[in-house]
Amino acid sequence: MSGYVNNLLGKLNLSSGGQSKEPPKEPPKEDLDELKEKYTKAEQDHVFHYYDKLDAAGKASLFGQLSNIDPAHVNEITEKALKPSKAENEESPSLEPLPDSASASVLDSSKDDLQSWAHQGEELVAENKVAVVLMAGGQGTRLGSSAPKGCYNIGLPSGKSLFQLQAERIVKLQQLAEHKHSKDKVVIPWYVMTSGPTREPTQQFFAEHKYFGLEEENVMIFEQGTLPCMSNEGKILMEDKSKVAVAPDGNGGLYQAMVLGSVISDMKKRGIEHVHAYCVDNCLVKMADPLFMGFAAAKKVDIATKVVRKRDAKESVGLIVQKNGKPDVVEYSEIDSATAEAKDAKDSKILKFRAANIVNHYYSFSFLESIPQWAHKLPHHVARKKIPYIDMENDKQVKPEKPNGVKLEQFVFDCFPFLAMDKFACLEVKREDEFSPLKNASGTGEDDPETSRTHILQQGRRWIEAAGAVVTSETDQTGVEVSPLISYGGESLDFLSEKQIRAPAVIEKEGK
Repeated sequence: MSGYVNNLLGKLNLSSGGQSKEPPKEPPKEDLDELKEKYTKAEQDHVFHYYDKLDAAGKASLFGQLSNIDPAHVNEITEKALKPSKAENEESPSLEPLPDSASASVLDSSKDDLQSWAHQGEELVAENKVAVVLMAGGQGTRLGSSAPKGCYNIGLPSGKSLFQLQAERIVKLQQLAEHKHSKDKVVIPWYVMTSGPTREPTQQFFAEHKYFGLEEENVMIFEQGTLPCMSNEGKILMEDKSKVAVAPDGNGGLYQAMVLGSVISDMKKRGIEHVHAYCVDNCLVKMADPLFMGFAAAKKVDIATKVVRKRDAKESVGLIVQKNGKPDVVEYSEIDSATAEAKDAKDSKILKFRAANIVNHYYSFSFLESIPQWAHKLPHHVARKKIPYIDMENDKQVKPEKPNGVKLEQFVFDCFPFLAMDKFACLEVKREDEFSPLKNASGTGEDDPETSRTHILQQGRRWIEAAGAVVTSETDQTGVEVSPLISYGGESLDFLSEKQIRAPAVIEKEGK
């Protein structure tokens, strides 16, 4: 059956072969019977309810989609997610902050340590051993846009999108490494994970903007997987008569996608040893941050994570902790108020559990190369959602007003507990320097386009004032945008010393 399916996917433009002028044909009866038997055994054969009434294209499309789903596996992971074992559900875990041996902070680390980590990271970048992975599957739905979130313009004076800001930071870091280490060419490959709805528009956006100054061959756009949406009774939902309702498999789908999308093989071919991974919505992210790369490399860990200090006990953020002796993340909803409010034993002014997860991670390539050995162990989590579907009793499309089913997703941090504590490390960074997520619609007042824009402009002002510039303003707009092509992290701004800059302003090139 595989030969027919591969040929079919090409005709449906679902493979890399492109679109075919030849219309897809109905699958052979023996192939259809074999597929039906698989779904019947899994008690999911209702997916063929409309099959005989479909035209040839509809039959081919549904057959192709169903051929790429393992209904028995879907049943298994749905059952585990909906009915977790008693041990998982009832035992109170032992929670402690990470040990000092696995933690460090830029707030109180010695100058020598910080310089040593940064120098080591710069050397790794210069040796072409560092890559960046971007999780960019989300659309800007909450922002009032159906485009990929990375295309969003947060209203900076320059009009730059999130994608452009991040790409230009890579460009600048490559240039810094070339200059400092006398290299002819430094390459930091960028692997961009999209979802089904965002892949094509992401590819178009990059192409239209000529990859923002990066070489096309060093930007690989790949796609995360999907899983069927399930009813509350554990049945696969049909979006329409010829299509299963599916949803992206969560940011934890990154790992399988890196294998199936040939990212791991490409990294190996390039000699990559250290990988930075992050989410697209953080406008302040430091791409392939040399200090972070050097910190993790010096610690000889397989995974490291950046955190910021939790604002207060009630902030709704996940926390990096030691859970039952293993590195892990606990969501804010999983801890009681007493735990959330507990104070640090050494300093009563700060929280005991304060390491807020910002989905900003380091991986050794050797760990990522082992994905096939542990990916199947990652649990699936239930997200109860309003899922449009076709009601087979009356043949009507239904847009439910309340959650009617579940989407199954994996979390990128669910592999953390697979590590011994000495293979995991955590680096606390300043929130104002490195974390400003874009999650909410304009005017919300928190994690929205206005806060993202403000934080970039405030950072720019801090940088140029540190370089000796004087900022003035005749309005309440007091920020300055510093192009990443001018400065990666506040360096190279001496040309502004003793100059007066009237805000709001954009520093795009030396002398302007």
